[in-house]
Amino acid sequence: MKIRRLAILPLLLAPLALGGCESLNFWDSKSESLRPRGASYADMSPEALYAAGLDALRAERYAQSIELFDTVERDHPYSTWATNARLMSGYAEYSRNRYTEALGQLDRFIQLHPAHRDVAYAYYLRALCYYEQIADAQRDQAGTNTALAALQDVVNRFPNSTYARDARLKMDLARDHLAGKEMNIGRFYQARHLYAAAIARFRNVVENYQTTNHTPEALHRLTEIYLAMGLTDEARKTASVLGHNYPGNPWYQDSYALLVDGAAPSDRPSRPGLLRRAVDAVF
Repeated sequence: MKIRRLAILPLLLAPLALGGCESLNFWDSKSESLRPRGASYADMSPEALYAAGLDALRAERYAQSIELFDTVERDHPYSTWATNARLMSGYAEYSRNRYTEALGQLDRFIQLHPAHRDVAYAYYLRALCYYEQIADAQRDQAGTNTALAALQDVVNRFPNSTYARDARLKMDLARDHLAGKEMNIGRFYQARHLYAAAIARFRNVVENYQTTNHTPEALHRLTEIYLAMGLTDEARKTASVLGHNYPGNPWYQDSYALLVDGAAPSDRPSRPGLLRRAVDAVF
């Protein structure tokens, strides 16, 4: 929520600076004065409509803000306010978790105004719409891949922006999420002694998600499987990689205990739930 509010603040303030105070005479900045008795939206100037939409948005009256922004776009389609209203309408839809509607507004804004000063924010908000729909690691991860692609688009187009920096962070979290999905499937196969399928999942984590928190466990699970299959040399090689890259990690201690008689395993819980819950909490 903090990211949402910080990101939108420049957009809320900048358009008002363009219009000038004299154009806002119809509205006195008070919510109760948005539609004086006997007046309708048709009587309001585009500046006043837009300002009223911002006021409703700040007060989290999202449906009303969308109505006002849509009125600006419908009744004053060639004004600067209409362009900004389209973007703000997308933000209002996003704020009330109506991501499909928000994406429609944002895609339209990007298509019609590719050179707009706030197009970077439009791309970023579009990526957030996908990112915040990432499913639990137990479910299909097609949405995570879509979010990754949208976040990468922000990084590619606006590499030096604040939005790109936040997008890179979210990409790391999304990759961790995908790695978590692979780990869940790998554990499922391992528990049923479907070792070839489990190896494929754990190796995918090691090879394609090296920067995630799941890599040490993936290497340990591979060590377990190789030992179960009687492939002691492969188990030792895998444990060696784990020890070289994560020498103080509890998963290495567990692998070492499997290979060295008398060595004690780590005292952490056998289930990876604590780490998984910590990662899931970010989403």
